[in-house]
Amino acid sequence: MELSNIMSYVTEENLRNLLEQFRSFGPLPGILLTFMKSFIPPLPTIVIVGVNAAVYGLWLGFFYSWLGMVAGCMVTFLIVRSIAGHRYFQRYAQKPKVKKSLLWVRRNAFSYVFLLSIFPVGPFVIINMAAAIARMRIRSFFIAVTFGKAIMVFAVSYIGHDLMRFVHHPVQIIYVVLFLAASLWVSKKIEARFTKDLPPEEEQEPPVLERKESIGS
Repeated sequence: MELSNIMSYVTEENLRNLLEQFRSFGPLPGILLTFMKSFIPPLPTIVIVGVNAAVYGLWLGFFYSWLGMVAGCMVTFLIVRSIAGHRYFQRYAQKPKVKKSLLWVRRNAFSYVFLLSIFPVGPFVIINMAAAIARMRIRSFFIAVTFGKAIMVFAVSYIGHDLMRFVHHPVQIIYVVLFLAASLWVSKKIEARFTKDLPPEEEQEPPVLERKESIGS
């Protein structure tokens, strides 16, 4: 089946029917849908998260969507990080523009991943891969993705759980905006806590192959 055919099938009604059809499998269908987002970028995050909340309820839908997204991001990150030392990636990382971008990512890794994780749309796969190639610490990436995705998924789930309420009372979207603003403030506290102990030399840690070549020369 071509990707275009798959995307044409991914509508709110079809996804809702799909989840209802496989309801006997418990939370697995809802978790798998958001997990696949990390490997099939065109999948609509807002639709999937909103349908999960509508089918499973606000809190369970939020939890299943959040769990699937965090798991997908971590798997992508760990796979790319494990092969980032390959010569192909090393040559790619040495290109001037790429090298400059990776240096910026290393210096702003937590903010880079956290803030971009808050948005319901974006190049999530590229974000995960860039953090992996830049050798971001696993713990820092996990914390940034965990909190960033939690904020985004809850906001979308809150709206998707009872969409018609926001259609008839659009002023209630203010609560979502206030929640996002408060989350951004808290995120700064979290970032300061988990990045203050990061040694400067780790941010600038050269790739594995570069160190080996230096030793050999």
